[in-house]
Amino acid sequence: MAEQTKYIFVTGGVTSSLGKGIVSASLAKLLQARGHTVTIQKLDPYINIDPGTLNPYEHGECFVTDDGAETDLDLGHYERFLNVRTSQANNITTGRIYQNVIDRERRGDYLGRTVQVIPHITDEIKRCIQLLAKEGHYDFVITEIGGTVGDIESLPYVEAVRQMKWDLGKDALVIHLTLVPYLAAAGELKTKPTQHSVKQLLELGVQPDILVCRTEHPLTDDIRVKVARFCNVSVEAVIESIDAETIYDVPNLMANEKLDQVVLSKMGIPFEGDAELSTWNDFIWRLKSPKEIVRIGLIGKYIELKDSYKSIVESFIHAGAANGVKVKLEWIHSESLSKENVAKKLSHLDGVLVAPGFGGRGIEGKIEAIRYVREKEIPFFGICLGMQCAVIEYGRNVLGLNEAHSTEMDPDTEYPVIDIMEHQKSIINKGGTMRLGQFPCQLKEDSIAMACYGKKEIMERHRHRYEFNNDFQSLYESKGMRMTGVNPESRLVEIIEIPEHPWFVGVQFHPEYKSTVAEPHPLFIGFVQAALAGRKVEETEKELVDS
Repeated sequence: MAEQTKYIFVTGGVTSSLGKGIVSASLAKLLQARGHTVTIQKLDPYINIDPGTLNPYEHGECFVTDDGAETDLDLGHYERFLNVRTSQANNITTGRIYQNVIDRERRGDYLGRTVQVIPHITDEIKRCIQLLAKEGHYDFVITEIGGTVGDIESLPYVEAVRQMKWDLGKDALVIHLTLVPYLAAAGELKTKPTQHSVKQLLELGVQPDILVCRTEHPLTDDIRVKVARFCNVSVEAVIESIDAETIYDVPNLMANEKLDQVVLSKMGIPFEGDAELSTWNDFIWRLKSPKEIVRIGLIGKYIELKDSYKSIVESFIHAGAANGVKVKLEWIHSESLSKENVAKKLSHLDGVLVAPGFGGRGIEGKIEAIRYVREKEIPFFGICLGMQCAVIEYGRNVLGLNEAHSTEMDPDTEYPVIDIMEHQKSIINKGGTMRLGQFPCQLKEDSIAMACYGKKEIMERHRHRYEFNNDFQSLYESKGMRMTGVNPESRLVEIIEIPEHPWFVGVQFHPEYKSTVAEPHPLFIGFVQAALAGRKVEETEKELVDS
């Protein structure tokens, strides 16, 4: 074990979306597999305080932690790989850095001095980086810096890294993720973009210790030597990161390249043998050896950008592997659904999940889909807005409340079966003001939820403003929809079910945030089991091989 917390910084060059988050999570997994305690944080250069007010088209999914922080989707990868919970301290933005500094300036903490990027902003960045080590002892804190080297907004972060590397010596290390593109016309890999990227980093005073090179083709020995020579790193510190079949292959690919061994060697930490990944590899085997296929429709309004539902997709991967099946998702835009075409689009599916979201766009398509799967007894899972749509659909088509709706979409509805929480009515600001983070829920013993969880008390994460209106609870329960999960303190309804249906569950919380490789979420496992039990189409041998 490390005697003092070691800091590893992961920067990116050439282009964005090279996979810094996955590389960071994979390295953390390898170090964890060697018995070290590890946490990962993301530093985002944008000026928003957090991603909570960002449209999913801008930044993908907003991931919520136990303590109610709205964070970057990379924190989801960190939790899924490590099975370790993150917090507010694991995601810092430029907006939060500047807000903290300005708040101190307004209080007079700087005693009248001029407040500047250096030292005040960089000192605050360093404080936030080291905060995790103070909150809980870790052998390693891995810090991923968003954006690419050369971005104006990233400069204070790179400067903070330079200072920490100087101050900490061998206790700090920089990994630079870069691109080695393949030019088909020339028939060769090109190292010049990597050289220029490292040169930019050097101009800012930071010498990378390790280069991770994203590539579509294997790096030859000559390429590795060339990159090492021009970028001032050892040959063994030039790590190939070739395109992978799945993100869950990356820890093994990094282990094959000895990334963890190079890191430990450079930081003066003794090690023996290879990282112990038997449990991880058991998951990989189950993931890649499905016995059957289930087809599940994912209905949402951000279908064009699948990162908007990243945690849901990964939860299905975990639950599929746990059940020994391949979950084949069919992406269905809620705006494309109508009474006329819903049967054509959904009849062949083994299950349907209606995804969370905000606003009225596509709401009627979601409601129409829920009506169809309820009547045709196709397994259904609704999350947050998906659960609320199930309540609205049941009110309209079973209870005869023809104008039933949520006050989010129709403030003047005669039947506000979904309504804004009382304490939310006076809130004007949008950021960080929803019901956020982990809350308790009590389950009824004879419920689907209880059968899935295997316990009566659960804790789940929330991100919403609107709730089931308890004024309608007795009416709904008298007509066959049960409230099987309730917050013990506020009495807010968390789970709804239809017992007469093979599997019909709606949850107000976000179970997808807590699913990990080591602990697939029980509701997703149960939903996939139900879809498998009611499977409509037998897969061909070719489909199984291709999957």
